[in-house]
Amino acid sequence: MIEITSLTAGYGPVTVLRDLNFTAQPGQITCIMGRNGAGKTTLMKTIMGLVPASKGSIRLDGMELTNLPAHQVPLRGVAYVPQGRRLFGPLTVGENLAVGLNTRKRGTDTRNFVLELFPRLRERLDQVSSTLSGGEQQMLAIARALCLEPQVLLLDEPTEGLQPSMIALIRETVLKLRESGMATILVEQRVDAVLKMADRVAFMAHGRVEAHRDVSTLTAHSEEFQQFVGV
Repeated sequence: MIEITSLTAGYGPVTVLRDLNFTAQPGQITCIMGRNGAGKTTLMKTIMGLVPASKGSIRLDGMELTNLPAHQVPLRGVAYVPQGRRLFGPLTVGENLAVGLNTRKRGTDTRNFVLELFPRLRERLDQVSSTLSGGEQQMLAIARALCLEPQVLLLDEPTEGLQPSMIALIRETVLKLRESGMATILVEQRVDAVLKMADRVAFMAHGRVEAHRDVSTLTAHSEEFQQFVGV
């Protein structure tokens, strides 16, 4: 379980997260929703050590992650797929996967696992990643993250700008990962996608998680979507 308590963080003098509390359980998909500026991406970056916390605690199964150097957080079992993918564009698909595998010294079994999840990548191992389609690049970004064999996977709007068939494929992949016991934290703005994927939803506003809801208690017309996501 990842457990965040009283987390405050931001950029220099600008505070973005304010005494935020949040949890994500193994074998569950927790979606974070909120309007632009609510602090969703900043929360992801703070978990990964890319934004320093000025107060509070981030723990993974009781292990303190708060203010670890960013390069050490993946070694503890947390993987991050940022908005925009951030692949190594000049490298091939296979070379990008090798970077992920090398982070926690994983080998052939892990590589085969991610290629079974995304068989299209197996066909493109020697292709330069910058020449892939947007959907294929998103597949590769997720596959590279999974090469860490993480306990927690952070996905920041993974279906943004993708065609419906690719959105469906990524949704199916995320659901398969849930079965493996992984905790997935997903930033997503599409209500229909959240209702199909999530176990719980954390609604953010003004740098805090203002409400946690089980998806079983939500519908497309629930007031929380209008209050925290609607325009």
